[in-house]
Amino acid sequence: MTTVIKRNPHLFLKELREYYNDVWKLPDSKYLVDPDFLVVDPKTGKRAKVAFVVLDDGETVSVVYDDMS
Repeated sequence: MTTVIKRNPHLFLKELREYYNDVWKLPDSKYLVDPDFLVVDPKTGKRAKVAFVVLDDGETVSVVYDDMS
């Protein structure tokens, strides 16, 4: 189930980049079919899908997101 976060998507992604080494803009990624987060800016309505890429052992290796719309 996707979690909705009401926050500025640019700021959210900037903070993710500070914590995770691999943050990629991949709008056509299969991981974004069912994203982990939907970040919505309450002021402008812009949004971004964000998904964590996790290995079988549970280790997070990357974060992918789509275009801001």
